[in-house]
Amino acid sequence: MDARFLGIAELVETPSVAVVVDVMRAFTVAAWAFAQGAERIVLAESLDDALALKARHPDWLALKDGASAPGFDAVNSPGLLRSVDLGGRTVVQKTTAGTVGALAVKDASLVLCASFVVAQATAEVLRTRGGERVTFVVTGEDGRADEDLACAQYIARRTVEAETDAAEFLRRAADSRAAVELAEGVRQGVHPDDVALCLELDRFPFAMVASLEDSLMVVRPVSE
Repeated sequence: MDARFLGIAELVETPSVAVVVDVMRAFTVAAWAFAQGAERIVLAESLDDALALKARHPDWLALKDGASAPGFDAVNSPGLLRSVDLGGRTVVQKTTAGTVGALAVKDASLVLCASFVVAQATAEVLRTRGGERVTFVVTGEDGRADEDLACAQYIARRTVEAETDAAEFLRRAADSRAAVELAEGVRQGVHPDDVALCLELDRFPFAMVASLEDSLMVVRPVSE
């Protein structure tokens, strides 16, 4: 497999297959939303778009990065979301990096949203559907976030080597700037367990595929 690792700004052309990685915390949160029963996740272009979708569909749940805000039901924290019953709900998600990265490759033939909690399932989809060339979108810190790069590199290696040891990749993520900021309370909308939850390898047995549905970028869980 020919793997490329690019930041969002480096996406000068639409890739055929894209794996969009946001470990801390968008696509860990998305996985938890599905684990809590969500049917689908709609990725919003902006906070205003998220609120507009919520206004048109009052039964949908809207979540965002940072502190809570009027009109939003939840924040982008796996620790806080894991106690919410989302059975059958549609979740609207807007974050600083993860959702932006997925929307940047919305025209790709296959888009996977990934983090450590769905690493194995993501690699399995790539083995069966990924083809020869895969672009990993490293969403955090303009493509320099080591937790996202480590996860992307781990999934890429695991796609071709099923027995890849995750220890070093997880250590890099644990030592990353994002992990430190979450642990020290620099960021808002944080639960004390967030970092640990983001580092749980293969917590969930599904991958997350995003595709356009009636002009919306929608994420759904899939199992190969």
